[in-house]
Amino acid sequence: MSEKMVTEQEFNYLSQKPGVQLIKAGTYAMKEISPMLDQPGLKSQIIDVPVCTNENAIQMGYFSMQPSEDLEYTYTFLEIKVIVNGKIVVRDDQGKKYVGEAGDVFIFSPETTVIFDGTSDGDAIYTAHRLPEPSFM
Repeated sequence: MSEKMVTEQEFNYLSQKPGVQLIKAGTYAMKEISPMLDQPGLKSQIIDVPVCTNENAIQMGYFSMQPSEDLEYTYTFLEIKVIVNGKIVVRDDQGKKYVGEAGDVFIFSPETTVIFDGTSDGDAIYTAHRLPEPSFM
């Protein structure tokens, strides 16, 4: 997955008026990542949910990974990923291993390349400081 330039588009953004919104578990169907990467052995899913369009755009979504192949990803934006179930194992470009379990939080800073380890078997909710990625929707 490479981060490509995404411009504001006509998405159904969640933040359209003042108030409270509750998003129930299972509201959004996740997409398989393996076809996007032509990596058939990868078992991982994602869904982006547009939140707002202003100059400080923010995105939320769901991410899951099951034991399979490693997944390399370069963050060109700030992302916060909260593990809600199981564990997600990440290695940085120096080979340092981080094991996130339910309740733990990963913070990925811009220009950071990580490898989501194939031993991962967990679910996360994330927020990202970017516009939505159409291929994840």
